[in-house]
Amino acid sequence: MRLLTGQVVDRRENPLPGAVVYLSDSRTHDVKTYIVGKDGAYHFPGLSLNSDYEIYALFQGKKSDVKTVSQFDSRTQVNLDLKIAH
Repeated sequence: MRLLTGQVVDRRENPLPGAVVYLSDSRTHDVKTYIVGKDGAYHFPGLSLNSDYEIYALFQGKKSDVKTVSQFDSRTQVNLDLKIAH
């Protein structure tokens, strides 16, 4: 299984509490969400190593870039920060 963690931040690297992180499994099309706390951190444990995932965050109507975690990435722990210019 894979653990995906990271932080939602603004362009000055400040955390964005209350941002919503969306994680989509490209194989099953399941979507999971995570509302970040004061530190801006999110985590999605127990992800399949055999799926590709797309992840992005929304905060006050603004969206981060969409990032991808590939099934060909052999890491069991992946850290991706999501930046939103607001």
